[in-house]
Amino acid sequence: MPPRVLIPLVVVAVVFWVYSIIDCALQPATKHRGLSKPAWVALVLLLPVVGGILWFTIGRVRKNEMLPTNPVGYGTRVTPEEEARRARAQAETDARIKDLEEQLRKLDEEEAQERERQQRGEDPDETRDE
Repeated sequence: MPPRVLIPLVVVAVVFWVYSIIDCALQPATKHRGLSKPAWVALVLLLPVVGGILWFTIGRVRKNEMLPTNPVGYGTRVTPEEEARRARAQAETDARIKDLEEQLRKLDEEEAQERERQQRGEDPDETRDE
C-alpha cells in the first residue's frame, strides 16, 4: 500500500483504539455485557482494532437496552431470602413515604388555617387555647 493511504488508515485505527479504550474504561461496570469491566479493558488494550470492534458490537450496552441490575453480581441468581428482604425493604420505604406525605399534608392544612385566621384578624394564641 502506498504511504499516502497507509498513514491515514493508521491514524484512524489509533484514534479508534484510543476512543475504544476511553469508552470502555469510563462506562460503569453495569454497562458491560459478557465480560467484566477489567476483562473488556484488557481485551481492548491487547487487541487494538479487533478489541474495539468487539467492545462496540458485543460488550457495550446500547442506550435502548437494559441489563438486569443485581448487586450480587451480573449473572448470579438472587435467593428467595434476598428477594423477600428486598420486598420488605421496599414495603417499609413505601410506608415511610406515605407517612411523610401525610405529615406534610397536615402541616399544609395547619398553615392554611393559620393564614385564614390571620386574614380574619384573629389572635392565633387565643384559638389554640380553646
